[in-house]
Amino acid sequence: MLKINRLLFLTCLLGACLLPGLLRAQGPLSKVWVPDLGNGTYKNPVLYADYSDPDVVRVGQDYYLTSSSFNAAPGLQILHSRDLVNWTIIGAVFTQQPPKSRYDLPQHGNGVWAPAIRYHKKKFYIYYPDPDLGLFVTRADNPAGPWEEPILLKEAKGWIDPCPLWDEDGKAYLVHGFAGSRAGFKTVLAVSRMSPDGLKLFGDEVLVFDGHEKHPTLEGPKFYKRNGYYYIFAPAGGVPTGWQMVLRSKNVFGPYEDKIVMDQGKTPINGPHQGAWVDTPGGKEDWFLHFQDQGPYGRVVHLQPMTWKNDWPVIGVDTDGDGKGEPVLTYRKPGVGGKGQPLATPASSDEFSGNELGLQWQWHANPQVNWLFVAGNQGFARLYSVPVPEGYKNLWQVPNLLLQKLPADVFTTTTKLTFTPRFEGEKTGLLMMGLDYAYVSVTNQNGKLLLSQSICQNADKLTAETTTAPVEIPAKQPVYLRVAVKAGAKCQFSYSLDGQTFQPVGAEFQAREGKWIGAKVGLFCTRAGKTNDAGYADIDWFRVE
Repeated sequence: MLKINRLLFLTCLLGACLLPGLLRAQGPLSKVWVPDLGNGTYKNPVLYADYSDPDVVRVGQDYYLTSSSFNAAPGLQILHSRDLVNWTIIGAVFTQQPPKSRYDLPQHGNGVWAPAIRYHKKKFYIYYPDPDLGLFVTRADNPAGPWEEPILLKEAKGWIDPCPLWDEDGKAYLVHGFAGSRAGFKTVLAVSRMSPDGLKLFGDEVLVFDGHEKHPTLEGPKFYKRNGYYYIFAPAGGVPTGWQMVLRSKNVFGPYEDKIVMDQGKTPINGPHQGAWVDTPGGKEDWFLHFQDQGPYGRVVHLQPMTWKNDWPVIGVDTDGDGKGEPVLTYRKPGVGGKGQPLATPASSDEFSGNELGLQWQWHANPQVNWLFVAGNQGFARLYSVPVPEGYKNLWQVPNLLLQKLPADVFTTTTKLTFTPRFEGEKTGLLMMGLDYAYVSVTNQNGKLLLSQSICQNADKLTAETTTAPVEIPAKQPVYLRVAVKAGAKCQFSYSLDGQTFQPVGAEFQAREGKWIGAKVGLFCTRAGKTNDAGYADIDWFRVE
């Protein structure tokens, strides 16, 4: 298993595990979304990006978050915070998703579904499902990595969303749900016995709750224990419209009582659910992180205050006193003690000035050695043109898309690049990717560099692109490509030859989410034929403002 760590560059030089993009540290503060208001309060979302199905664990003063990564690689990104508001990306569990032969090709909507992160006996554990293969577990001494090669804990089609619990008596258990599309049934939760080391399941599964009557689309369970009660926090009602439900019992195998502890209420926060209960050091305060589905922007992460009433959690603010909370838009920051954490946000811009690729970047499949090389000493990253797959219809089939999550509702992304093609039809561009996608590109055609915009509707159905009339641009000089995103994810592409004056290209494009993910923005470089050499695009920088 290829792992992300600071020795990776040296290892690659030895030829043991060559990778096309090396990872580097956190970038500067975001210019488009900072949730910390600087006056002791914060605004939601605390992560205005598609960190779907988030789970969080506190270890001492530090919080660590992971989320669903589906087919993207590096997968299972790890974020760190000291106050639950200011987050940075510190690593990922794997660069190559196993099994490698499967995930070398795009697997839209497959791969890593809702994970759980825990800390037990000085080791970090992440449990995650692959809905087509089963339940996996991986461990690390340091959450930034390296992580052990994932172990297949249970081979089972349709088992999803696992979460462990280590009891006070040393016994261990695992709760999980089922995907109706694979298992043939859904909306039920089961608990299995687990070995104390967390690496094996044994005995028969026990059905602990059926949500069909009151809580349809029950999934994403998280397992806790407090004051003698076993708690299963589980969302229900569907991704865009659901609510947060909690089960409790004095017996790990039930029977469980159920209660809705947060829903949208009168707020604009639709479907608030699925996430993590954490406390502050010393257990003085309780907080809950969850997602909100925002369509093309994906499932963004909110932070809610949490209190207890009659041994039931109340998430958000309970204005009418019925024991069910509603989400907050702004609130005081958690009382973590000390100075907390300076203003911080996940990286988005990249100057490519180091010898590692920024941690925000993910490929649409397992990266290959010939896709990209960083050249920090020269101030660029070189993106090589890669042959499109056999039977190519559109970019839905292409693995070498270098993308990142959208960082806010309104932003502008600009990249400066120099294209050096070698063969007819080589192309590079700035892409807004989803079920519908659009890009502005430069193509080598008849010895000329032609710039145009392309749009593809219903890309997952392998429909053809439509392209605007091309504009010829000079060869062997930089070109600046831009996409400006307005509220509602409406995108306008443009270009410039001097970095000052930008000319619009094509019509406004409505961005659309991908398969279980938000839209993503980034770069690509392709060619039609197979040859023994390739042209390339040198990416000088990629800036989000």
